[in-house]
Amino acid sequence: MQSDKASPLLVPQTLDAWVKQLDSLALPVPAVAHAKVNAALNDSRRSLREIADLMQDSPALVLSVLREANVHSGGLTEPAESLEVALNRLGLARTGTLLARLPSVELQQIPVALRQLQLISQHATQQAYGLFANQLARLWQDIHLGSLLFLAPLWPMALAYPKLLEEWELRVIHKGECAKTVEKALFGVRLVQLCQALAERWQLPIWVTQGYHLLMREQRSLVKVLRIAHESDDPLKQQQALDADLPLRRWFNQPANTILLANGLALSAQQAWDSPHNLRWQLLTSLYLQQPFDDLQQQVHQNAAASARQHAAPGVWHPAEALLWPWDTRRVHKGLLPAPPPSAEALQVWRKHCGDLLKEPSAFTNAMHLTTTARDALIASGMQRAVLLMIDRKTDTLRVHQIAGVDKSAAALLIPYKDSTVLQRLLAQATQLRLNASNNAQFSALLPPQLRNLFSGENLLIRSLASNGRVIMVIVADQGGGPFSEVTVQAFGKTGQCIEKALTTFSHRNG
Repeated sequence: MQSDKASPLLVPQTLDAWVKQLDSLALPVPAVAHAKVNAALNDSRRSLREIADLMQDSPALVLSVLREANVHSGGLTEPAESLEVALNRLGLARTGTLLARLPSVELQQIPVALRQLQLISQHATQQAYGLFANQLARLWQDIHLGSLLFLAPLWPMALAYPKLLEEWELRVIHKGECAKTVEKALFGVRLVQLCQALAERWQLPIWVTQGYHLLMREQRSLVKVLRIAHESDDPLKQQQALDADLPLRRWFNQPANTILLANGLALSAQQAWDSPHNLRWQLLTSLYLQQPFDDLQQQVHQNAAASARQHAAPGVWHPAEALLWPWDTRRVHKGLLPAPPPSAEALQVWRKHCGDLLKEPSAFTNAMHLTTTARDALIASGMQRAVLLMIDRKTDTLRVHQIAGVDKSAAALLIPYKDSTVLQRLLAQATQLRLNASNNAQFSALLPPQLRNLFSGENLLIRSLASNGRVIMVIVADQGGGPFSEVTVQAFGKTGQCIEKALTTFSHRNG
């Protein structure tokens, strides 16, 4: 399976390529749920309803069964409107065959990004149940299935490219960058377009595709309704505004909108309950239900707590936890937190490598031997990605000598430095440059793209090393792109000094 550790060139950049790749992935099912459903399928006393209820514990299983029934339904064109109908269409034998094809994986081994997205989908289903089940009881099956599967097109992306989604969250949700710009850069397409295309490919419930159509094509109507919703302290004024625009009122009151409201609430709550995004979805839901805003907010919080009791799991974030915090507290994205410092054991390994670099006479038989130890010292100091480059002044290029944490294809890179003012400055004399959120845009634009594309994120350390008064090596390293641990920054500087000493000692080994 392809992952986002692969070269950026391997990440699909067109809608067709994304759909083809994500459609081909088999989603893992938690081993406990897999075993329970397998046992039920082989138990003649179990009804289809009971088997369907057991499957509800695994969103991946629900999606897989529905896809199989709808896409490979032997000529039937009407999508199954419930999991029970899908099971009836497939039959127990085909369902068992499908289950055998799906990976059975221990919960903790399923990527966190996938578990997090599925938890959001389960939270959305709980919000839908608490808010709409009584008012729209006849339509509950449609609301339940639609709210659970609305974000399902993103689940295989979370499996294959978790870091891309993490970077999207960091830049769009936490830093407020333009979603369109970020998505074009990361994915080559808008996420909402991709979601709609996959929803259509899998023949997900019609309300799912309607929700994506609304987000793409009916934003003007959504903005109009949101303006009315902001008048939450004057319900009469709201009602009069809706009555004055009957097409808008009919459009907004469609039952299909319930799954969009439920998912909007669940997804936006991930950041904070009082974020502008979450408040908008609460206002819209309050207007939809014609319920006072304070009552609606209390109901939403109760629904979140009910979801947490049922769905919360170690290693993933449920926004109900934030209800115990001060109201204006924000969940901080890990990309905004400093990386952890190296452990005591790692620092012990780092000291050993530095000791080897400082030995006189040189302990190294060749330059590759030396730079391998240098690379290992950098990783032991806490760096997650590192590239060591040697200068080839005959060709005016930097030649990659060692890599760690980046795609293997980087080992063959030749990076020209003549047109980069930053590299020219680093090669003039031994220098260290630290990129962060405040100066990244300024310096990144002056680095060769072949080098910069190896390191996503805003935080980067670049150091040029000299031997016998002349720069001969450049080190580029980071801790995953987020803010550095200051312990690692200090260790990076000391490692650079040790490598410089080793280079000089090595050059005099035959002297």
